[in-house]
Amino acid sequence: MTNKLGMNLLLWGVDMTDAMFPILELIKETGYDTVEIPIMDLNPKKWEGWRKKLDELGLSVVAETINGPEHNSIDKSEFKRKDALDFNKAVLDCADVLGVELLIGPIHSALGVFTGAPATEEEKKWGAEVLHDLSEHAQKYNITLGLEYLNRFESYLVSCTDELMELMGRVNHPSCKLMFDTFHANIEEKRLPDAIRKMADHLVHVQLSENDRGTLGHGHVNFEEVISTLKEIDYKGVISVEAFSQKLVAANIWRKMFESEEQLTKDSYKYLKVLTR
Repeated sequence: MTNKLGMNLLLWGVDMTDAMFPILELIKETGYDTVEIPIMDLNPKKWEGWRKKLDELGLSVVAETINGPEHNSIDKSEFKRKDALDFNKAVLDCADVLGVELLIGPIHSALGVFTGAPATEEEKKWGAEVLHDLSEHAQKYNITLGLEYLNRFESYLVSCTDELMELMGRVNHPSCKLMFDTFHANIEEKRLPDAIRKMADHLVHVQLSENDRGTLGHGHVNFEEVISTLKEIDYKGVISVEAFSQKLVAANIWRKMFESEEQLTKDSYKYLKVLTR
C-alpha cells in the first residue's frame, strides 16, 4: 500500500499552541506523512504559524473538530442550529489557512448530548440541512467533509455505518463523504470488513484506534482484516493513528494505557508499516 500514514494530535490534548511544534517534529521524524489537527481555536491568524511549520516539515494535514453542546446541529432551537453551522464554517475558514483538503469528525451533531430517545425524523432533517449548507461552504475551499459516526455512548443521531450512509444520502452533496474509525466500529458493527465495504465508494479517511485507545497492536482490534479490506477496495486515502490519553478529558480515560506519547507514536508507526507494506 502507498497510503499516507497520519498521527492525531488529540493524543496530546486539545490545546494547540506553538509548544506543539516539537511534537510535529517527532511525528515527522518517526516517519508519518500526515498529521490530524483538531481545530477548536477559530482565529485564522493563529494557524498561519502552524502552516509555516508544517510546510517546513513537509507534513500534510487533515483537519478535524468536535461539536459540543453549544454547537448542536439538531437542536430544537433554530438559533442554536445556526450557531452550530457558523462554528463549523469558522472551522473551515481556519482549515483553509492550513491548506487542508479534508475536514473530518462527528460534525453532524453534538458530542455527549442525548434526549433519551432515538433520533427523530425532524432531527435527521435538521442535521442534513446544516450539513448541506456546510458542504456548500466547504466546496468554496475545495475541502471535503468526512462524516464520522460515534458509538452509542457518545452520539445518537448516527452510531453505525448504515445510519451514517443514510445521513449522507439526505445531505446529497458532492463535498459530503464518509470516514471510518475502528474504535466506534469495534463497538457498533457486526464485522468491520463488511462496514468498510458498504462505505467503500464514499470513504475518504480512516482512523485506526485500539479498543482501549492505546498503542496499535496492543489490544484486540483485528487491524489485519481492516487493512486487508482497505487493500481490497483500493482505498487511496490517509490511514491515521488515533489514540487518546488522560490529557483529553472528553475521552473519559482515567488510567494510563501506554508508557508515553512518544512510545505510542513510534510503536504504532512500526506496527502500521508492517501491516501496510
